[in-house]
Amino acid sequence: MITLANAAAKESFLPTMRELARAYQVFSACSETHLRQLDLTPAQFDVIATLGNTAGMCMGELGEKTLITKGTLTGVIDRLIQKQLAAREIPGDNRRSVIVRLTPAGEKVFEQVFPAHIAHLKQRFEQLEPSELELLRVLLSRLRQAFQPG
Repeated sequence: MITLANAAAKESFLPTMRELARAYQVFSACSETHLRQLDLTPAQFDVIATLGNTAGMCMGELGEKTLITKGTLTGVIDRLIQKQLAAREIPGDNRRSVIVRLTPAGEKVFEQVFPAHIAHLKQRFEQLEPSELELLRVLLSRLRQAFQPG
């Protein structure tokens, strides 16, 4: 007897879904291991990379650009402030707004860590041909669009 579970287990997209999950897990582990060697978490790196070479940005914009949830972002910023890599400022003209910027020490970390991590990832991505990278980018974009609401 064929059950709904048996039929679902035979869906043609399942091997692709598994490979996507495995690829993300391996990529994430590789990236996180390297960042932890640089004394940063992935979220801290994301914030530093986003704020690097800027005059700072408000929490809302930072949340959009990093895709870190507001609650998590607050904790990440708190830890970067503890490390003296970031600072919060309240502009005089808008007391409700909070601007986050890198400190001089944070800028120095950005200048060292960002290129080092990009070089680390580049070693892996260079194993693919440029045409493969472009195809992968296009297919991942289509997959993302398929999962977006509406």
